[in-house]
Amino acid sequence: MSPSPEQIKDYIAAGMDCTHLEVEGDGRHFSALIVSPAFAGKRLIQRHQLVYAALGDRMREEIHALSMKTLTPEEYQA
Repeated sequence: MSPSPEQIKDYIAAGMDCTHLEVEGDGRHFSALIVSPAFAGKRLIQRHQLVYAALGDRMREEIHALSMKTLTPEEYQA
């Protein structure tokens, strides 16, 4: 069974501190806006790796594609 956008949101929120989190998708392809202080000082690939770590094996088993916009709280405010 494919996860819902709400489930993906819950998975990410359980694995990392987020100040803002939006997830949309159709059950296989998802897009997410993730705002976290954990992204401070990190390059884009490092930010994505943090999200992948939060999702764990779900990235291979349940989620076919995830497009991410990863911002720090300061970047989101601007």
